[in-house]
Amino acid sequence: DPILDNHASDSLVMNSFRSVAMHPIISLIDSVTTLKELKQIHSQLVLNSLLRDPHLLGQFIAAIALNNPYNLDYSNQVLDQCDNPTLFTLNSMIRAHSKSSTPQNSFRFYKKILQSNHNLAPDNYTFNFLVRTCAQLSAHGTGLAVHGALIKHGFEHDPHVQSGLIFMYTEFGCLSSCHKVFGKIPEPDLVCQTAMVSACSKCGDIGFARELFDVMPKRDHIAWNAMIGGYAQCGQPREALSLFHLMQMEGVWVNEVSMVSVLSACTHLGALDQGRWAHAYIERNKLRMTVTLGTALIDMYAKCGNVNKAMEVFWGMKEKNVYTWTSAMGGLAMNGFGKKCLELFSLMKHDGIHPNEITFVSVLRGCTVAGLVEEGHEHFESMGKVYGIEPQLEHYGCMVDLYGRAGRLDEALNFINNMPMKPHSGAWGALLNACRMYKNMKLGELASRKLVELEAKNHCAYVLLSNMYADNKNWEEVSSVREIMKARGLTKLPGCSVIEVGGEVHEFFVGDNSHPRYDEIEMMMAEISKRLRLAGYVADTNPVLFDIEEEEKEDALFKHSEKVAIAFGLITLKEGVPIRIVKNLRICWDCHEVAKKISETFNREIIVRDRNRFHHFKDGDCSCKGYW
Repeated sequence: DPILDNHASDSLVMNSFRSVAMHPIISLIDSVTTLKELKQIHSQLVLNSLLRDPHLLGQFIAAIALNNPYNLDYSNQVLDQCDNPTLFTLNSMIRAHSKSSTPQNSFRFYKKILQSNHNLAPDNYTFNFLVRTCAQLSAHGTGLAVHGALIKHGFEHDPHVQSGLIFMYTEFGCLSSCHKVFGKIPEPDLVCQTAMVSACSKCGDIGFARELFDVMPKRDHIAWNAMIGGYAQCGQPREALSLFHLMQMEGVWVNEVSMVSVLSACTHLGALDQGRWAHAYIERNKLRMTVTLGTALIDMYAKCGNVNKAMEVFWGMKEKNVYTWTSAMGGLAMNGFGKKCLELFSLMKHDGIHPNEITFVSVLRGCTVAGLVEEGHEHFESMGKVYGIEPQLEHYGCMVDLYGRAGRLDEALNFINNMPMKPHSGAWGALLNACRMYKNMKLGELASRKLVELEAKNHCAYVLLSNMYADNKNWEEVSSVREIMKARGLTKLPGCSVIEVGGEVHEFFVGDNSHPRYDEIEMMMAEISKRLRLAGYVADTNPVLFDIEEEEKEDALFKHSEKVAIAFGLITLKEGVPIRIVKNLRICWDCHEVAKKISETFNREIIVRDRNRFHHFKDGDCSCKGYW
C-alpha cells in the first residue's frame, strides 16, 4: 500500500524541511504555483542575492520539485546551475523523482552524491527514497543492489529504511524477504509493524497479518486500514466489515482509505444495505470525495445491481479519471445496459479522457450485451490503430464471447484460430458456453477438449460438457464425463448464494438446511412450488447430471442455493423490496426460469449476480433476454 510508504517518507522529508527556517519568499511556493509565478519568485531571489546561500538554494529547488510534479523540469534546470548542491537538495530531488513518472532519474542524483567533491555521503533519507524508487520501478535486481549499498553505509538498522525495505519487497511479491527484514528488527516501531501487516495482507498471509495486528501495542488508523484492506483484498469481506465496526467502536479515525476497503467488501458480498450505510457515513462525516472513493462507490452500487444510484454518484462527481468512467461503463454493461455503456464511452472521448486497456473490456462487454457485433469489431480494431493499445487475452476472450452470444460460432472459432498468441481458457470457455446455448455438440466437444488441455483441473469445462450431454439425454456420455472427473479428483464447486437482509448477510449452500429459519424457508419453497405449478411451470431437469426419476430430479433442482435464498428473501423482506442475490457459480437454466416465474407470480423484482453477469427479473422477464 503506497499510503504506508508515504506515511514514513513524507514525515521524514517534512521534518527535514522544517528543521531549516524557510525563507518568506520561498514559502510562497505551493502545489498551485504556476511556472510563470515560479520564474518571478526566482527573479526576486536572484536580485536579492539570496541564492548564493547553498541552503536557501536547496530550499528553493526542493520547494519547486516537491510541491508540483509538473515543475520538476524547472527544478532540474535550477539545479544544473548549482556547483555545490547540498545533500538535502539532492535527497529532495531523489524523492521528487521517485514519485514522478520518471522514477529512474532518482539514480542520477544518487550518483551526484557519490561523485561529489565536497565529501557528501548518502544518509538514511537517501536510501529511504531510493528504496521507494525501486518499488515504483518494480526493479528487483536494483532493489537488491540498493539494499546492499545501505548495509554498506550502515543504515540497515534505521527504522524508516527498514519499513521502506519491507514495502519494497512487498511490491516485488517477496514475502520471505519481508520476513527476513522484519525478523532482524529487535523492537519494530509502529511504521514497521504496519508495513509488515500490509505486506502479509497483500501477499496472502492474512493469518500472520492478523496475529501481528492483534499484538501491536499501538495501532493508528493506517494500521487498521492495512488490516481491513488486507481482508478485502484476500476475499474475506465479512472479516473486513467486522474489523471496521471494531475500529469504530475503538474510536479510531476513519478516512477515505478506510471507506474504500469497506466499499470493496460490500461489493464482494453484494451487501447493498451495508454499502448504502457506508455512503451515508461518508456524507454524514463529510469525508472528502476523492476520485478513488467516488469510483469505489460507483463500483459498489453497480455490482450490487443499483445502476441508477451508481450513475447518480458518477454524474455528481466533480473530478473523474479514466477509472471512474470505466467503472461506470462496466457497471452499465454488466447490468444489461450495453447501448448506455457505449453512449458513455462516446462522452468520455468527447471529454478528452484517453481510454486504457480496462476501458475496452467494458466497451466490448457493452457491445456483447447489446448484440452489436460489427461495432464491437470496430472498437477492437481501434485499440491498436487509434489508441496504441495492444489487445490482451481478456480482449480476445470478449470478442469470442461477442461472436458466440450472437450465434456466430464459426466466426468465433476463426477468431480464436487467428489469435496472435496461444488461445487462453477464457476464449475457449466463451466458445464452449455459446455452443451449449446454441446446442452445437461437435464444436462444444472441441472447445471442451481445448479447455481441459489448458487447465486440466478446471471443473467448469467438464460440468458444461456434461450439461450439454444431459440436454441431449445422452446419459452414457454424462456418466463418462463424471468418471473422468472422479479419476482426476475433480468435484463441482458447491453452489453458494448470498442474500443481505437488514444489514446481515446470509449464506445458503446447495442442499444445506442448517439455517435457523429453515423450516419457514421450506414452507415458502413448498408455496413457491405450488404457485408455479398452477402457473404451468414444468421443471427443466436436464441440468441434473445423473439419470434418475424425474421427481427426484425436481427435488434436487429445487434445493439449489439461489432458490433457497429467494425463498428466504420472500419471507424476510418487505413487499416491494427487491430480492438481491449473489451466487458464486453461473445460475442454471431451471433456476433462471423459476426466478422469472416468481417475479411474475409473487410480483417481486429479483436481481441475481452470478459468476458471469447480472440477471434482473421483473414481471416474468429477464434482462439477459435468454442468453444467460
